[in-house]
Amino acid sequence: MEQIAAALGDPARWRLVELLAERPRSVGELAERTGLRQPQATKHLQTLARAGLVTVVPLGQRRVYALEPAVLGALTDRLRALVATAAVQAGERDVIARYRAAIEAEAAIADRSRWADGRAYAFERLLPAPRETVWRYWTEPELLAAWWAPPSLTVTEAVLEPVAGGRAVLEYRDAEGRYRSAGRVRRATPEELLEFELSVLDPAGGTTFTGHYDVTLEPAAAGTRLRVAVRVTGTTVEAVPAIAGIETGWGQVLDNLADAVGTRSKETPA
Repeated sequence: MEQIAAALGDPARWRLVELLAERPRSVGELAERTGLRQPQATKHLQTLARAGLVTVVPLGQRRVYALEPAVLGALTDRLRALVATAAVQAGERDVIARYRAAIEAEAAIADRSRWADGRAYAFERLLPAPRETVWRYWTEPELLAAWWAPPSLTVTEAVLEPVAGGRAVLEYRDAEGRYRSAGRVRRATPEELLEFELSVLDPAGGTTFTGHYDVTLEPAAAGTRLRVAVRVTGTTVEAVPAIAGIETGWGQVLDNLADAVGTRSKETPA
């Protein structure tokens, strides 16, 4: 398939295919219709033939080329499959577009340190699982790591020790590097409340900003109502990408959490 795509990537060869789609033609006719010299046309046709797109039929002293529609049909099927896959992932492209717009908007106002101090965010989810299950997904490292990162990122360490003074750590990686946040748990009431701080660290270990998180769990008829409040302090100019991604990022990870506890709830007998 790659050879076919490469063969069609040249404008002259694409024009030859268009002409052969109408009917078989000789090399001389193709050269005349495209403005190519005959040796050039022959070279392009040989490339198309190696890719299986055309066949050559010797007719006496003439060489007539004909298109192979089945090969184009296979390429068409592949392209349709790619279009269908891209359509399914349209939401991811929308997320990237919103994130880019948010970075541009934040960069326009981030002209000094503490430019975003005091900014607050609130998120809420109705989760289809009891509070004890949701609490475990927040406080057990293996379960926490299963949801606490947006798509394309892999969690390498996730810790929220549910005691006052307990460690709070989130480290994840992608193909370009590792990203770490660290802090402390301020208050914890099992299955009800979790308050903690996380400072986003730069590669040298300095703080770009600190997030203060209040997580509350309340019983609900369909499971558990989760509320997450976030407030930021100590913002630096370098924090622009991270601040811009808070709203989108938390929306994604809380969707991950909803999927995770929902799956577990279905697997657990009533």
